[in-house]
Amino acid sequence: MTIDQSLIRKYNVPGPRYTSYPTVPYWDEEAPNTVDWKAKAKETFDATNAESGISLYIHLPFCEKLCTFCGCNKRITVNHKVETPYIESLLREFDTYLAFLGDKPKIKEIHLGGGTPTFFAPDQLERLLTRLLEKTEPVADFEFGFEAHPNVTTEAHIATLARLGFTRVSFGVQDFDPKVQDIINRHQSYAVTKEISDIARDYGYSSLNYDLVFGLPLQTKDSIIDTVEKVKTVMPERIAFYSYAHVPWVSKAQRRYTKDDLPLGEAKRELYELGRELLEEVGYKEIGMDHFALPEDELYKAFQEKRLHRNFMGYTPNYTGLMIGLGMSSISDSWTAFIQNNKVVEDYQAIVDQGEMPILRGHLLNEEDLILRKHILNIMCHFETDWSDKKWQHPSLFQGLERMKEMETDGLVTIHPNHLEVSELGKTFIRNICMTLDARLWRNKPETQLFSQVI
Repeated sequence: MTIDQSLIRKYNVPGPRYTSYPTVPYWDEEAPNTVDWKAKAKETFDATNAESGISLYIHLPFCEKLCTFCGCNKRITVNHKVETPYIESLLREFDTYLAFLGDKPKIKEIHLGGGTPTFFAPDQLERLLTRLLEKTEPVADFEFGFEAHPNVTTEAHIATLARLGFTRVSFGVQDFDPKVQDIINRHQSYAVTKEISDIARDYGYSSLNYDLVFGLPLQTKDSIIDTVEKVKTVMPERIAFYSYAHVPWVSKAQRRYTKDDLPLGEAKRELYELGRELLEEVGYKEIGMDHFALPEDELYKAFQEKRLHRNFMGYTPNYTGLMIGLGMSSISDSWTAFIQNNKVVEDYQAIVDQGEMPILRGHLLNEEDLILRKHILNIMCHFETDWSDKKWQHPSLFQGLERMKEMETDGLVTIHPNHLEVSELGKTFIRNICMTLDARLWRNKPETQLFSQVI
C-alpha cells in the first residue's frame, strides 16, 4: 500500500503506545493505597476467577549485557547470586495476594518477561514456577509463555519450561545486520537463533514469536530484507514488528547514537511497509498494531473472532479481569484500577520482604476512563468500536469523535452514527486515532516530551 508522504509528515507526532488507558504518565498523582488496591483486586477476582481465571505477569529484570535500544526496566549484572533472593521475593509477593484473595486462583495465563527471563538458571525457574503452581490451579486451556534471548537460552531452559506447561516462547531478534547489532550492542547470530528455535519446536512448543524492530540506528532496507529472509527459514507463528522508540531522555543508553543515525519519518515508515510486504508474501496476516501471525495461530484466530485483547503483556487471545504483575516495576490491572511496583530492585525486595505490597504508583479508573478505555481497546484490537449501547457513551467520547473529523476527511476512519471503522489506510495511524479519544492527554498536553514519535 502506497501512503501519501504528506500524511506521514502530518501525523508523525509524539504519542503513547497505549498498553493501558489512561497511559501511565496520566495516572492520578495520588496512587491507590494498599487498602484500595486490595479491594479492587478482590472485587474483580471474586467476579471472574471461577469462570475465566487470572493472568500472571512475572518480571525477571536481569540482563548480562545492555542492549542500547532497549527502554525496558532492567538491571545489568553478571552476578547470578541475585537469582535466589529475587525469586524468594517474588514468592513472598504472591503470598500477599493469596492471603486476601481467599479462593485458590485459577491460572489462565503466565508470562515471564524481562529483562531476560533465561538469565535465570533452569532449576531456579523450575523452583519459582513449581511453588506458584502448587498454590494455584491452571484452567483447562491455559497458556504459558516466556521471553528469551537466544544467546543465553539453553536446551535445559526449553525442556524445563516445556515440562511445566509452557508452549509459547518469544525470541528477541531485532535485526540480523551486524552493523545494526553492533551499534545497539545486541550481537546474536542467525545460526544460534535458528538452533534454539528448532530445539523449541522439538520440545513441542506450538507458538514461536520473533521480536523484530524497525527504525533502529543504521538500519536500511537491505537490513530488513536480509532479516526477513532469515526469519522465513524458521516461520515462527507470530511476529512482533515493533517501531523503535527513541527516548534518550528516559533511556540514557540510547545516547550512544543520535538522530542522524536513525531512519526517521517517511524513511522509517518505508522500512515497516517493506517488512510487512515481505511477511505477507509468505502468509503472515497483520493484526492489531505492529503484529503478524500465521492463520493457524491462536492469536490470528482471536483477531478474526474479535476476542483479541491487549494489556501490559502485549496482544493476547486471552482476556482475564485480573492481571497480577509480580516483580520489580511490574504493573497489575484489575480493569478498574492499575498499580505499578517499585522500580528499584533493592527497594522492591526490601518492601516485599517486610510483608508489604511494593506499590509505587497507580490509578483508580473513573467512569470516563472505563468508557474511553473500552473504545481505545476496541480500536487497537478490532479496528472498530461501537457506542449504540448507552452505557458506552460519554461526552468525552463525542468530543473525541469531533476531533476525529479531520481524520475522516483524510480517509483514515469512517464515523457512523453509533459506530467507527478504521480504514486500511487508517491502520498506519492507529495510535493517532486513539489519541483523539484520549481525554486526559487533551486536557493536559505535556509541556515536555513524554512519548516517542508514533511513526
